[in-house]
Amino acid sequence: MSEGGEDVYLYIYDLSNGMARVLSPSVIGRQIDGIWHTGIVVYNREYFYGSGGVQVAEPGGVIGPPQEKLKLGTTHVPIDIFEEYLNGLHETEFRGEEYHLLNHNCNNFSDAVSNFLIGSGIPSHIVSLPADILNTPYGQLFRPLIERITNDSSIRANSIAYLRRRAQETEFQELNQDIEAARLHSLALRERRNEIKEKIAKREQKKNKKRKKNPESGDFSHLSKMSESVETQPPAGDADAAQIVQNLEDDERKEREERKKNREPPIVYKDAVDVHIEFDTLVGLIDGKLNEEEQQSLEELHQYMLQDEGSWALGENFLEFIGRLLTDKSLNEGVSLRTLNVLAAAALKDDVILMLHQDRRQHIMMNYAYGVDRLPLPLQQALTLFICNLFENLGSSEWLLYISEWNYNNNQISNIRVTTKVAVNAILSEDEDMRDRGTAILYNLATKEVKLWFSTTWPWN
Repeated sequence: MSEGGEDVYLYIYDLSNGMARVLSPSVIGRQIDGIWHTGIVVYNREYFYGSGGVQVAEPGGVIGPPQEKLKLGTTHVPIDIFEEYLNGLHETEFRGEEYHLLNHNCNNFSDAVSNFLIGSGIPSHIVSLPADILNTPYGQLFRPLIERITNDSSIRANSIAYLRRRAQETEFQELNQDIEAARLHSLALRERRNEIKEKIAKREQKKNKKRKKNPESGDFSHLSKMSESVETQPPAGDADAAQIVQNLEDDERKEREERKKNREPPIVYKDAVDVHIEFDTLVGLIDGKLNEEEQQSLEELHQYMLQDEGSWALGENFLEFIGRLLTDKSLNEGVSLRTLNVLAAAALKDDVILMLHQDRRQHIMMNYAYGVDRLPLPLQQALTLFICNLFENLGSSEWLLYISEWNYNNNQISNIRVTTKVAVNAILSEDEDMRDRGTAILYNLATKEVKLWFSTTWPWN
């Protein structure tokens, strides 16, 4: 140790990667700047506490660079005395089995070590974070869940020590690189596929216009026949383009399957809706109440949901049609319910993201979902099911977390805020199905790359 002493730093990490600031007002009703994990850095080492007890690492080598390096002061405690002190903590007050997410965590350890080294603790807002959150009305809802997880040995095993060991493995680093490369390649494939599909769709639209010049008798009861076409020998150019699309879809499907293997499986409800019954009921409720363009949109929905034509079959104004079914008070009250149930089934399709991208223009779906708390219970149930099922595929689950904001009814909202509102509304419901689905959404949020409260690295480990 130098004559001037050793500088003592507090390394502060935000385990939410900035998401706590965005989500906390909606989830717990107050602003939380971060979910803090801390370590004491002195003598060129970082000391921290988790379910494995007192541990040491290279500064910043545990979970990446800290958000802040706060100088606490200077210590004149010799390193050998400090190490004896740490050994004592490791064998007594800060044993691994004494670790508790709420009451005895990494920040309590940092506070104790800081007091030993320089005679004062770490900032109080870091130590009091668990109590501040749980003392809110919404925060109290999470206490039983946190207590249960604290006593779960399988969760306790996911400590900082485990993350550090894993991060140092070459295979883990290579896996991250492969995933990133696959993601970039997938984006390129998707862009190319969409370009080709757009060209083919334009050709089909021209053909459909020609067919409409020879009107056929019949009504919407012949819906299943409308999508059938007479087999003809396609021109060579169309055949080549179709083959390219097929090849690209096959490649992208393989990549999606590979990416799914590298993530925690989401909780979704694949058998909650019989799409055939819901669609047939919907058709009956709106029979004779649609204009020609809306009839076409309904046919597109039929092709997408019942004939597995792919989301390319959905026209540019499809979501405007959905918006009318959800909000038009002149329609039967069952129309919006059946529409949401059909959408809940559509959410499970791996190409639903292409439909969702239409919502960037008018935010029809998310504006509707923002008013979830004002809907009748059956509509709340169906809407919550739709949001939950969107976690089935990577593209649609990432869409739910978009943070780009827009103004709606004098409120700044975003996809992530709406998703959070739907989840919180559900878990606060007296209805059991709603609570189950709301919990599923929170779980699915936790298994995303964004670390929220319920990720394997807990807020205060």
